[in-house]
Amino acid sequence: MRYLDPKNYLTFKKIFGEHPHLLKSFLNALMPFNEGTYIESLEYISNEMVPEIPLVKNSIVDVRCKDNQGHHFIVEIQMLWTDSFKSRVLFNASKAFVTQLGKGKKYESLQPVYALNFVNENYLKSESFYHHYNIVDIKESNERLEGLEFIFVELQKFKPNNFSQRKMQVLWLKFLTEIQDGEEIIDDELINNRDIKEALDILQVSAFTKEELYMYDKYWDAISTERTLISERTAMAEKKGLAKGLEKGIEQGLVQGIKKGIEQGIERGIEQGMQESKIEIARNLKKGGFDDHKIVELTGLNLNQIEDL
Repeated sequence: MRYLDPKNYLTFKKIFGEHPHLLKSFLNALMPFNEGTYIESLEYISNEMVPEIPLVKNSIVDVRCKDNQGHHFIVEIQMLWTDSFKSRVLFNASKAFVTQLGKGKKYESLQPVYALNFVNENYLKSESFYHHYNIVDIKESNERLEGLEFIFVELQKFKPNNFSQRKMQVLWLKFLTEIQDGEEIIDDELINNRDIKEALDILQVSAFTKEELYMYDKYWDAISTERTLISERTAMAEKKGLAKGLEKGIEQGLVQGIKKGIEQGIERGIEQGMQESKIEIARNLKKGGFDDHKIVELTGLNLNQIEDL
């Protein structure tokens, strides 16, 4: 039995965009809820068009929903990381927050928006794979502005043996990170969980039509193309940066060289002027009948210089 990768656009949408009970299980496991808080039920909401990020328009997959209390959730997988992705996340969550306020509604009716983002590349240097952001007072971190919360999960950093998370959180993250394209051997821990087992059944290659498998492969092709474009652009930027650095270095070197040359010229000029002055004084002293040894003592010139005058 062969399985497909759950991070693909087609498979992720099929699992979490068509089965609300699986999405509910997924969110309850991954959201930073306080103990005893969980989603009881949810419904899907329309996926509004949002600005695309150049180069990575195909690498972002999202699912949107709200729970029985009206809380909004935006779940995204980002296969390729760019700094502009964070801006897109902020834009999406903010838009989902403000569009709740229909005509005649009060601000008090606005419900929180949670943006849960899975990143398939590392973007922070810290060892932690789970990052929870909210709006807090800089000096009093316990003072918060409710309304927007952001969670970023760096999938490549997740190591189930090194952490003591909630059981379902570990299982869902193992599901996302361990199931690769063409996988045949599945951990018993995943198979023995009802929700994960259902998600695995959806991932079976035999459950997809030829047309769906074609679209599945096309998605990976698009990711590969975008990764190449990002690498090329990064290489060009680095090359351009090196060229600018070299040009600036040469310019600074010339400025410093000229400055040093001027300083050395002035110094040599002063030295030469002092030497000429000493010789002129020695010549006058010699004309005045002073002894050569006395002139050496008075001017600091050597005896040979005095005798040559």
